[in-house]
Amino acid sequence: MCGRMSVMNILSTQKQELAALIQSALEQLVAQGELQVADLPEITLEIPKDKAHGDFASNIALVLAKPAGMKPRDLAEKIAALLSTQEMIEKIEVAGPGFINFFLTKQWLYDVLDVIETQQLNYGASNYGNGEKLLLEFVSANPVGPMNVVNARAAAIGDTLANLLKAVGYDVATEYYVNDAGVQTEIFARSLLARYRQLEDPSYPFPEDGYPGEYVADLAKRLKAEAADFDQMDEAEQLEYCRTWGIDQMVESQKQDLQKFNVEFDRWFREQDLHKANKLEEIIQLLTERGYMYEAEGALWFRSSDFGDDKDRVIIKNDGTYTYVTADIAYHYDKLKRGFTKLIDILGPDHHGYIARMKAAVQALGYPEDALEILILQYVALLRDGKQVKMSKRAGEFITLQDLLDEVGRDAARYFFVMRSLDSHLDFDLTLAAEQSNENPVYYIQYAHARICSILAQAEQQNIPVKSIEAVDCKLLNHELEIDLIKKLAELPDEILTAAVERAPHRIASYALELAGLFHSFYTHCHVLGEQDALRDARLVLVNCVRIVLQRVLRLMGISAPERM
Repeated sequence: MCGRMSVMNILSTQKQELAALIQSALEQLVAQGELQVADLPEITLEIPKDKAHGDFASNIALVLAKPAGMKPRDLAEKIAALLSTQEMIEKIEVAGPGFINFFLTKQWLYDVLDVIETQQLNYGASNYGNGEKLLLEFVSANPVGPMNVVNARAAAIGDTLANLLKAVGYDVATEYYVNDAGVQTEIFARSLLARYRQLEDPSYPFPEDGYPGEYVADLAKRLKAEAADFDQMDEAEQLEYCRTWGIDQMVESQKQDLQKFNVEFDRWFREQDLHKANKLEEIIQLLTERGYMYEAEGALWFRSSDFGDDKDRVIIKNDGTYTYVTADIAYHYDKLKRGFTKLIDILGPDHHGYIARMKAAVQALGYPEDALEILILQYVALLRDGKQVKMSKRAGEFITLQDLLDEVGRDAARYFFVMRSLDSHLDFDLTLAAEQSNENPVYYIQYAHARICSILAQAEQQNIPVKSIEAVDCKLLNHELEIDLIKKLAELPDEILTAAVERAPHRIASYALELAGLFHSFYTHCHVLGEQDALRDARLVLVNCVRIVLQRVLRLMGISAPERM
């Protein structure tokens, strides 16, 4: 029977214990005079790509051979001889020029199932972040149009990254910055007013730089129906009403789109609030007092080049208006003053030049450079039947988030956006994402979960309970496919931590696909309910642990885990 296990990351624990044993063996060889080196390096262990090479492999003999004046294989054999009697090691092989392959006893694998059963949907959580207050800002699309596919990718990646950071112990808040005080809002107001007037006079001219999308015409119709006294206002009042009312409508629409996409922000921060509270003047005064402002060419400049930016940045233009950089600096200062020690911004592909200037501002305000981290998200291309879907926001022809959800659904959209590294260009295959087949990766993963739920439901109908791990004989789980499954389950805590620390949510998408593939292979070759009682009960524990982990990773990605498909 299997006992209780309190250590929560079994894989890391095994690696640490094995590394300590290797370290001890090396120290013993040094003490015996069989290994003559000044210093012993840190022991590194890898999980071999080929499972025939064991659970872990080390190149320590190759690293030490030259400084020790020994042949790598000879040193590897000496290390192996000293470790061959260790209880946790089943077998050691010296391979190739001197690699040491370690095959561990299987008890550690059964301990993994114990931990999953104990932690349930918290499996893989850690306190790595130690409660550090972190603010993650993402999407922050201009409030002058519907959510598009680039916004949708930012939403899926940002939300998944927030879930990962919370899972490893950070105190995470999410925020959406509404740019409601820029030139684009004035253009939007003129576009809306023109569409409003065209309802009565179709020949009324539309601004050359206006937003031509159909959504503006739809807004104009709503304005006509809702604003009874609009026609009594003068033009300046109408423009201001169009700006404030129109942007409020767009922000509400964006919120609703994101909620359908399973993304909700802790706070929607309005740029207008910075202006109303004189935060821009405050930041200028602060930077002036710190000696980082100067006047030239009739404008006010920030000495961002003092902190590695390629040039200084204008804060107030020679016509007396603020640049957008000014509000951005004030916004980041506001974030830091709220007690966040780490700010992460996920920005679009045209924001590379933004990084140096904002990092300069953070340092000029007295914070460390690494208090701000900016992640650049690459472009999305939509493909349908192998051909690229043409999109032009300026022409008003683009696929909105709502269009995408209508075509492929929330789960497929979220998975496809997350499955590639955020710094990689993404080709989104709409045809594949809409398929209900194993060729569609999210369908394949969800189908694995549904299959397990079906097995468990059949067991319940036959009055066969899923026993606790203490009540089954884990040693019966020794089929190659069972061992592969458990090893993959063991990897999740490290995968969650790596995905969070490296800002790489795509790792979780890959992990989910690999785990589903291993389960489908197991399902094909290993019966569960038709086996003898002892093996059946052990396999029910295993498949239930796979169910828990699949649900865990799907939740991290904001994707549902259906019980039937």
